[in-house]
Amino acid sequence: MNTRSMGDLFPEPNSFDPALNLEETHVKEGYKDGYSDGLVTGREEGRSVGLKDGFEKGEELGFYRGCLDVWNSAIRVDPLHFSTRVQKSVKAMESLLRTYPVMDPENKQIQDILNDLRLKFRAICAIIGVKLEYEGYPGAGGRDTRDFSF
Repeated sequence: MNTRSMGDLFPEPNSFDPALNLEETHVKEGYKDGYSDGLVTGREEGRSVGLKDGFEKGEELGFYRGCLDVWNSAIRVDPLHFSTRVQKSVKAMESLLRTYPVMDPENKQIQDILNDLRLKFRAICAIIGVKLEYEGYPGAGGRDTRDFSF
């Protein structure tokens, strides 16, 4: 006669716990793996975006620096050819360019200074009657190009 106890027919409830919690275990492991992979990917993507954005800002600042150098040279050659308004505007733009926090990319004033530089640049161009536009940043001239027009 085969005698089995009730405990033999129905195993302890704890023995099925791993099978019942299988989905939850996989979700937790997947979350941990995804989180660590996301940190690596996010860091790489952040570097890439930062490099691109930094290059674009540097390119624009370099364009303004070049224009200021040309204008200052022209003013030194023939100061009477340029009004005091133009000369003051060029000095003000040069001062703005010097205050741009190149080594502090998290400075909250960066965008304000850049906008002021753009406005001052357009004002100087209008005063001296030159059609000169930096077209590197989006929205300039209605196009997003990397060419300069003179």
